[in-house]
Amino acid sequence: MDQTEKSFQKQDAVFIGSKRLLGKKSKKAMRYWRNVGLGFPTPKEAKEGNFVDKKCPFTGNVSIRGAILKGMVISTKMKRTIVIRRNYLHYIKKFNRFEKRHSNLPVHCSPAFEPKEGDIVTAGQCRPLAKTVRFNVLKVDKNQIFGSARKQFALF
Repeated sequence: MDQTEKSFQKQDAVFIGSKRLLGKKSKKAMRYWRNVGLGFPTPKEAKEGNFVDKKCPFTGNVSIRGAILKGMVISTKMKRTIVIRRNYLHYIKKFNRFEKRHSNLPVHCSPAFEPKEGDIVTAGQCRPLAKTVRFNVLKVDKNQIFGSARKQFALF
């Protein structure tokens, strides 16, 4: 595990003070990971990586339940949190037409993923992780749009 934070980083589900393991040094550290279900595979980086993230649905203490949403990544400036844009059409009865609308959604992103701006992300609802964060990244599809994808309107 990379010890770059002020507090000691360890996974809650793995006991590292075992008397049996003190004598012999094992090369491969024990790692906790799980399958979140709903047909989403556990990323290879979550199984074999060495990051510690208690809010990760694959290696932490967060369960996915409720809504599954798709959106386009528009910002990756926060630490372990990204902002996705969800486009939708709103019907105006008076004019018998649709108008374009969007909503931004902050989503927790595990270090197992490395999304870039313009990527399509699938997010699953979980318990509140921060003041505004209630979703977790489950899958990242690479960018299909060339140029600036920030304001482009595409329904997924």
